[in-house]
Amino acid sequence: MRRSHRWWLPGAGRCTPRRHGVESAGGRRGRLLGGAGTRTRSRRLGSRARRRSGGARVTRIVVTRSREQSGDLVQLLAERGYEVDVCPLIEISLLGDDPIDVSGYDWVVITSANGAAELRRRMVGTPRRVAAIGRATADVFGEVDLIPETATQEGLLAELPRPAGRVLFAGAEGARRLIVETLGADFLPLYTTRELRPANVPSGDLAVVASPSAARALASLEAGLPVVSIGPETTRAAEAAGLTVLAEATRHDAAGIAAAVQRVAPS
Repeated sequence: MRRSHRWWLPGAGRCTPRRHGVESAGGRRGRLLGGAGTRTRSRRLGSRARRRSGGARVTRIVVTRSREQSGDLVQLLAERGYEVDVCPLIEISLLGDDPIDVSGYDWVVITSANGAAELRRRMVGTPRRVAAIGRATADVFGEVDLIPETATQEGLLAELPRPAGRVLFAGAEGARRLIVETLGADFLPLYTTRELRPANVPSGDLAVVASPSAARALASLEAGLPVVSIGPETTRAAEAAGLTVLAEATRHDAAGIAAAVQRVAPS
């Protein structure tokens, strides 16, 4: 069984990126601490993605995350026998370095791993409680008090105790503001995401998208690749952009994505 992956470096081939435009990042999906597992979403795999010409099974997976964030996923996919092409389609740009005092908040809400990492870097004080959308987000931040079973802002709002008190929502500059609108929360933008347009359109049998911005960036390339999504917010964005979503990870981390890929494209 072949186990390989390729890291595309500037000037080296298909996935040489250049910056283009500004996009937003979104949430991921998870579960309550100690609660039941998440809902499974999967669709029938079309013949194009299931097999190559000549009847050989699919082996090439395009990973659209940054190189810094895709190492675990690349390893898991390679261990399962897939050929992996890493083709980053978004780049994170941080928006500041000033300390963020969270001591006056009853709840701090984070919706992405990037937001969790940046808040930890800049945070001073201790919030009473922290809610994280998605297990991967929670794992990056550390100890949290709530991971909603449905990993969307709607799912979080359905499970957040009322009255919520004073709430801080920290995330991507272009994130949906449903939490802000519903709870009157303070919003703190921590980063933006920029599209990276490769010199050549990525090719493969299917692609992995781990954020709404990555889904939109892939759709803009018109590569024609079906996708596996990390969670419901990303699935929503992918479908809105015209992508075909074959499966949605039930665990919203590298292991969950790898398992979802294997469900629709057995190695």
